[in-house]
Amino acid sequence: MIGAYRHEPILVDPQELRWSWDDGLMPSCAPFRDDLFEPSRGYAAELYPALESAELVEKINGMFSFTPDGHSLIGESLDVRGFWACEAVWITHGVGAARAVAEWMVEGLPDHDLREEDLNRFYPHAFTRSYLRARGAQNYREVYDIIHPMQPMETPRKLRLTPFYDREQALGAMFLEGAGWERPQWYEANRPPPQPSPTRGEGDVTPHRTGWAARFWSPIQAAEHRAARERVVLFDATPFVKIEVSGPGALAYLQRIAANQMDHPIGKVTYTAMLDERGGIVTDLTVTRVDDERFWVVTGGGVGMHDLAWMRRQLPDDSSVRLKDLTSGWCCIGVWGPRARDLVQTVSQEDISNAAFPYLTARSLTIGTVPTYAIRISYVGELGWELYTPTEYGLRLWDTLWKVGQPLGVTALGGGAFDSLRLEKGYRLWGADIHSEYNPYEAGLGFAVRLNKGDFIGRDALLRIKQQGITRKLACMTFDDPAVAVLGKEPVFAAGQCVGYVTSANYGYTAGKSIIYGYLPLDCAEEGSKVEVQYFGRRYPASVVREPLYDPQMTKLKELSVLAGAGGAR
Repeated sequence: MIGAYRHEPILVDPQELRWSWDDGLMPSCAPFRDDLFEPSRGYAAELYPALESAELVEKINGMFSFTPDGHSLIGESLDVRGFWACEAVWITHGVGAARAVAEWMVEGLPDHDLREEDLNRFYPHAFTRSYLRARGAQNYREVYDIIHPMQPMETPRKLRLTPFYDREQALGAMFLEGAGWERPQWYEANRPPPQPSPTRGEGDVTPHRTGWAARFWSPIQAAEHRAARERVVLFDATPFVKIEVSGPGALAYLQRIAANQMDHPIGKVTYTAMLDERGGIVTDLTVTRVDDERFWVVTGGGVGMHDLAWMRRQLPDDSSVRLKDLTSGWCCIGVWGPRARDLVQTVSQEDISNAAFPYLTARSLTIGTVPTYAIRISYVGELGWELYTPTEYGLRLWDTLWKVGQPLGVTALGGGAFDSLRLEKGYRLWGADIHSEYNPYEAGLGFAVRLNKGDFIGRDALLRIKQQGITRKLACMTFDDPAVAVLGKEPVFAAGQCVGYVTSANYGYTAGKSIIYGYLPLDCAEEGSKVEVQYFGRRYPASVVREPLYDPQMTKLKELSVLAGAGGAR
């Protein structure tokens, strides 16, 4: 049997599959095209010379299903309960997909995390005919190509633009794409990198990446990272998915689906995981109580539809809870860094001192002439706020903050530095460091679980896990050679045996370390343990270290004063 992909894709509309072909083939096969196959037959004959004179007995054009992201479609429809899909599944992984969907239907959960195959994962633009055809054709062309994990698609682009897009372009943003959004990875305006600063670790050796690791990376990320640690940055957080949960049953609903305590005063912000019945992490997010019967849920932009779909599935049948996706209606700017208050207070009409606006609280602010809803939280580990405003005010908000921030050295922050900042702080990334195959105790998120608050999804499983104990945990490691750079998913070895893989990797420009995270057996995860990471056939030594590497006492976020010899933080 000989097959080839060495021709341009022939696209077939689903409607065409409603009738069979005239020659009697099944609808998933099309008449053979000798002109398309002839070049590939020549290549095949070079490998197997007998093919040159062999008769081709049976010839078909088989059809393949390609989704916009190249993954399968598995799961139950949200719109038609009891309607299950297991589509775009190839022979090579058909048995595994069949097992997964059978487990899901019979036992309620599959053994493996299926976030990348989730039937309900796509955003509305992915269902348009033009988008489906463009992405399906390109996925056919690249089906056996080696694709860099950060390589963005080339078309269609500029589908979802934040209000700040023109300003970001003017700063020389290098855009990647996520969930249809154009997302700056770094800004050319921040070149050249600054000289070594006092906050950098002793003996710091910034890696100069080459080859595979250097793709979609820039040394500019170091400058943006240091700007967040030393001055103040603006980060376009508009793609974060914002879901309003409202109604008389909103609190009870959130209490049932969240592992942390949701019953807090108005204005309180809570980090929590939402779990499945086995205690696996379905998602992690923040929940802000806006009013007695109204909450804001903010989650990552790349997985937002997955999270919204899961939350929809958990809705009670009595219409006491309403979910509304606010993402397109509200933009967001993260203002973070030691000078964040100096910047925001200059243009805020309200008092935002630490006493008036504590960490993990939210309130309305007026920034210049722009009404905002401010949440004091920071994924980069510095003082700051996420400032939300209706989209039509967005450009004015950016310009106001940018102008007043000039004397403070305000810098635009891209996604590359954003990731290195969060990794120094030990913050988990859903879909990489955490997902449904891991529970909060393995992931180091036990602090966000409240077993004593009453029943919630996954509580019984967590009680069993806590009683039995865990056998692995997410560990922070640093390479012995700080110049080593890897990308993630590389195997980790201990005593010659593969014991895990890298979940996240980046360079910590403040710590002066090349950082990796990964799940390790408990006996390998102790501080000081030695491991090796294999990258392109070579193994690099690394050591397990205590986390987080940056500000473990939370003095930056909470503005605590650490008293030497006083036995703790004040």
